Amino acid sequence: MSYTWDMAIQPIRIFGDPVLRTPATEVVDFDKELRKLVADLTDTMQDAPGVGLAAPQLGVSLRVFTYWVEEELGHVVNPTLELSDDTELGEEGCLSLPGLSFDTPRSRSLIARGFNMHGEPIELVGADLMARCVQHETDHLDGIIFIDRLTPEERKEAMKQIRASDWFGDELVVKTSPHAISPKWM
Repeated sequence: MSYTWDMAIQPIRIFGDPVLRTPATEVVDFDKELRKLVADLTDTMQDAPGVGLAAPQLGVSLRVFTYWVEEELGHVVNPTLELSDDTELGEEGCLSLPGLSFDTPRSRSLIARGFNMHGEPIELVGADLMARCVQHETDHLDGIIFIDRLTPEERKEAMKQIRASDWFGDELVVKTSPHAISPKWM
């Protein structure tokens, strides 16, 4: 999708960073800055590699995420979800919680509506891994991390694994986003 010289791989924020717990602001300007953010999200997600990445994971509190599921690459701006009633447990991890995965309950299918980076309406119909990915990334936009969806016992185990990880407990360094944040987004 992007050429090597255009790549802008950004650091991914790790569990403990306040931006991951802050509900993101709706995008109102579909401009060059938003297109650059989508490109950075895509490049960073593919480099990680991951199946999805939300703007807050790059320190940008805007309602946009990218996905890369079964060779389908895309993004959604200002998503709204229509979830099916049937649910399933499935293994889930997160680039912001490296090495951690748990079976997490999610709706088996969904319809996501939103916009592309040019402000054009889009609709994404997904099931199984695509539905799981879209729900996970939309949760990030609401300040929710997948371990919040676990049972109390599983969440306690997740926190135990987080505290034992080699990345947790380091001094939290909040990095400045390379993307300028317009005052109207705050």
